[in-house]
Amino acid sequence: MRDPIVWTALITPMHEDGSVNYTDLENLIRRQEAAGNGILLLGSTGEGISFSENEKQEIVQFAVSLEPDVPLMAGVGGFRLEEQINWIRFCNSLAIDSFLLVTPLYSKPALNGQIHWFKTLMDASEKRCMLYNIPSRSGIKLLPGVLTELKEHKNLWAMKEASGSVDDFIFYRETLPGLPLFSGDDALLPDFSDHGCVGLVSVAANVWPAATSLYTELCLGGKRAELLPGWKSVIKCLFSAPNPTPAKIILHLKNLISTTTLRPPLSEDDLASYDHLLKADRDIREWFENQKK
Repeated sequence: MRDPIVWTALITPMHEDGSVNYTDLENLIRRQEAAGNGILLLGSTGEGISFSENEKQEIVQFAVSLEPDVPLMAGVGGFRLEEQINWIRFCNSLAIDSFLLVTPLYSKPALNGQIHWFKTLMDASEKRCMLYNIPSRSGIKLLPGVLTELKEHKNLWAMKEASGSVDDFIFYRETLPGLPLFSGDDALLPDFSDHGCVGLVSVAANVWPAATSLYTELCLGGKRAELLPGWKSVIKCLFSAPNPTPAKIILHLKNLISTTTLRPPLSEDDLASYDHLLKADRDIREWFENQKK
C-alpha cells in the first residue's frame, strides 16, 4: 500500500438524531479509496471530540472492517492524557496505519509539558505518528523544541502544519529538515509546496476527492500554470462557517450524504445561503474536467 499525498480529514455523516450513518460512511470511504486518498478518521473535521469512547471505537472498527485499499489514520485529541493513551491502545490492535496527535487542548502547556504529552502518546503507540500544529483550535503553537527533543523517537513520522502561516511552515522545515511536513491548510497548499511540503491533509477532498488529489499532485510537481486560479476562493467557501458545516452541506446538496446534521455546539443554521458553495462546486468540477481533456 503506497503512501498517499492526500489524507482526507473525513467528515462523519449522521442521521437526523445525531447517530452515525454507517451507510453514508461506507460510501464516503469508498469515494476516497477510489481517489487513492488516505483517510483520517475522527479529526476535528470528523467532529471526533464530540463522540463518546464507544462511538469512536465503533466508527474505527467499522472503517477497518471495510478493508479499504488506502491507509487509515486515527485522530487523537483532547486534554486528558490517560484517555488519549487508552484510545491509542485500543487502536493499536486494529489495522490502523497511523495516528494524528494534536497539541493538548485548552491547557496551553509550555515546552516541557508539550514534550511530555507527545512523548507519552508516541510511547503508547505501535503505529507511526503525525504531530499536528493547529493553534487556532488548541490555543498554542507546537513548539519547535518538541521536534528537536523527540526527533529520534521511533514513532515520529511527520507533521501536519495548520498555523495558516507560510513563515511558520518554513521555520518548522528548517528546525527539522528530515521530517516530512504536510499542509494542514488546503488554501495554502501551493505556497507550502514551494517550501518542501510533501502532501496535504485536506477538508476539500471530502467534496472533491479526485480533483483535490490531482491539484495536490500538480502543486507538488511545481506545475503552477495548470492550477485552478480560483483555488483559494473555493477553499474559502469551505470555511464560510465553522468546519465541517459547509463541507457537509455541499455533500448533502450533491446527494452524497443523507443529512447535514452536526453535533452541538456546531449548527448548520450558521450558514444562511448556499449560493457560494454551489459556485465553488461548479468551479472546481469545470477545472477538473478541463484537466482530463
